[in-house]
Amino acid sequence: MAKLKTKPFDAAKYITEPEHVVDLLNDALESGEAGYIANALGVVARSEGMTAIAEKSGVKRQALYRSLSEDGNPTLETLLGVLGALDLRLTVKEGATKAA
Repeated sequence: MAKLKTKPFDAAKYITEPEHVVDLLNDALESGEAGYIANALGVVARSEGMTAIAEKSGVKRQALYRSLSEDGNPTLETLLGVLGALDLRLTVKEGATKAA
C-alpha cells in the first residue's frame, strides 16, 4: 500500500475577499484567545504578502512572522501597524451581558 503524502494546510491561500479578512479577524477577536488572534492576523498578513505588510507597517518581516504566529505575542504597535497596512481599524463594542 502506498503512503499518503500530505501538505500542511495554509489558510492564507483561501483568504481572497475583504469579507473573509473581516470574518476571520472578528471571530479571532471575539474568541478572546491571544494565540488565535495573533495567528489569524498572521494568516491575513500572509494572504496579502508578508513583505508588503512589513513595508507598509514599518515592522521587519521576520518580526512579523514571529509575533503573528500562534505562539506569538504582538505588541499593540505591531497590531495597529498591521491593521493599518491592511487598511483595517480596530473598534470596540459592548459585550452581550452589558447590552442586555
